[in-house]
Amino acid sequence: MRIPPHNRRASRTAVAALGAAGLIALGAAPAAFADEAAPDLVVGDIAPIEGVKPGSSLDQSVTVANKGTKAADKVWVSYSVTRGLGFADVPANCAAHQVPSYDEMTAKSNVVCEFDQAVEPGVGYAPEKPLAIKALDRALNDDLRVSVGDGEPELDEAATTPVAGTAPAVELMERQPGGEGTEQAVDVPVTTVNTADYEVTGAALKGDVGDTVTLKVRFANAGPAWVLTREGDPLIKVLVTPPAGTSVVKPHGFCEAKGKEYACGTSQRWVDEGGGETYTFKLKIDKKVAGAKGSVALSAGDRPFDPDKANDKADITLDVTGGGSGGSTGSTGSTGSTGGSDGSAGGSSAGDSGSSTTGGNLAATGSFPATLQIAGAAAAVAVVGTGTLLVVRHRRAQSPS
Repeated sequence: MRIPPHNRRASRTAVAALGAAGLIALGAAPAAFADEAAPDLVVGDIAPIEGVKPGSSLDQSVTVANKGTKAADKVWVSYSVTRGLGFADVPANCAAHQVPSYDEMTAKSNVVCEFDQAVEPGVGYAPEKPLAIKALDRALNDDLRVSVGDGEPELDEAATTPVAGTAPAVELMERQPGGEGTEQAVDVPVTTVNTADYEVTGAALKGDVGDTVTLKVRFANAGPAWVLTREGDPLIKVLVTPPAGTSVVKPHGFCEAKGKEYACGTSQRWVDEGGGETYTFKLKIDKKVAGAKGSVALSAGDRPFDPDKANDKADITLDVTGGGSGGSTGSTGSTGSTGGSDGSAGGSSAGDSGSSTTGGNLAATGSFPATLQIAGAAAAVAVVGTGTLLVVRHRRAQSPS
């Protein structure tokens, strides 16, 4: 089964123009169309799925029903999962494809099944064999979305080419009515018993009084699970406190001053295993303070997936080599961590749709400088800090998650 790529923007423009012409030509026809018999397909309710173990498979049964007044000649049932889940034994009447992450959307794996059979009004149906969904080693908090329609679903512009399944084809079988639901699509949280180790890495700085040094500290997810923060839950913050005797010349773009410390956010509401953020500051050494030491630490919060708290805080040390009041302004201190000078994150695997970090030129107030330029209509800057997300959206279609 082939699902052709589709340009939503172009099709919507064409439909709008055709619709306008149709209204002019038909006059009161829309009212007549409203009375015409039509299928109304819905998906059965699915309870949240909990207690899944990495590497295990769950056979998710799905029911569909037609609450309309006309039979649907053919139906398509679509499954979409976030990156901690995958599919096994995809039937031959189904096709799988992937959509990488973009804007604030997570990466998705999708399967679309075509059933070339009528779905009668008032009758419930279910695939004769449930679609197998597997929990990957990185599974923790994931989402499953199931939808049904009587037309072939459009393919996201960023999607890979669909690949037909190789397992035996399945059909829809009639089932006893009840529990069919009321919506065309349902979203189901899937919780896996797993852990993810959040950790921070400090830095060791060195310079003379008057020098401007570069501070880089790192926040990372050592895995094995990726972490998706659900809508409405608080986002992780990384608290950076510079050593005494220094002043911040330029903070990282994700960071906001909160008294003597800086609260730093993340580029997305998820952190892939092996991913994270590198925060880069420019500090001026104003004076020598004996034993001066700063810190980088994770904000307080309930993170039951992360039992290891020993690496939630690290030191930022400062060795002032001279006691004078002057000196050069180009010295760079040792950092003890990796990452680009623009604050870009490291550690995400290629093609893994991991958390990407965009270097910031935001001032301490959080506003963009007038010289910031954005190249290209598809460019985007995503900044999640203290609960704020700034995004230049691509014109693509994908279910939210």
